[in-house]
Amino acid sequence: MRSSLLLALLTLMPAIACAEEVQIAVAANFAAPLKQLAADFEKDTGHKLVAAFGSTGKFYTQIKSGAPFEVLLAADDETPARLEKEGDGVAGSRFTYAVGRLVLWSRQAGYVDDQGNVLKKNAFGHLALPNPKLAPYGAAALELLKALGVHDAVQPKLVVAENLTQVQQFVATGNAELGFVALSQVLKEGKIAEGSGWIVPQKFYTPIRQDAVLLTKGKGKPAAEALLAYLKGDKAKAAIRGYGYDL
Repeated sequence: MRSSLLLALLTLMPAIACAEEVQIAVAANFAAPLKQLAADFEKDTGHKLVAAFGSTGKFYTQIKSGAPFEVLLAADDETPARLEKEGDGVAGSRFTYAVGRLVLWSRQAGYVDDQGNVLKKNAFGHLALPNPKLAPYGAAALELLKALGVHDAVQPKLVVAENLTQVQQFVATGNAELGFVALSQVLKEGKIAEGSGWIVPQKFYTPIRQDAVLLTKGKGKPAAEALLAYLKGDKAKAAIRGYGYDL
């Protein structure tokens, strides 16, 4: 019995000794799936994630200023490519970990119809969206408004938020009747969990390809490299799909 216990402990020791932390910057829309992935990743590998959530545009500035991030999970594919080109990302490490879906959402049941006609009626007071200059979901929202021919009419009512989390807060607190969020923020068990929403058809906006990249501070770091490998695995992909993302 003692010898079996000793053998088990000796088997675990290498994994414990090699366990490390990885500092990651994560797009705000990916907060919910990341929490699940973090728990699974730590359980499966022994490594621990230390995550900061925010807008991809701000993370770019922070990385260029020397922030200690080792991995970036962006809300677009342009920022990781730019960092790689500028030498702040490791060449060849970039890949698409998710494709986001845009949703027009209100906390009020029945307020948003399944065709987005609420935008054309223009009877609301405020429409929230993340800063289009920093957040791809904001840029996608503008594409939609222009495609529907309502951009000029609703522009005075637009409330620009720092990121998707703030948009959700604006709508949840009633400071805006509706807003553009990521499907992952409002999806539960395959449907919009609260209020009402329109999952915007992807024909109305450029696909939101979300890329991951190993940053130079993470090069050669086992935990950072293990995380990127983990995101490519079937277990992680299944979890990501469960939050409404395409792959």
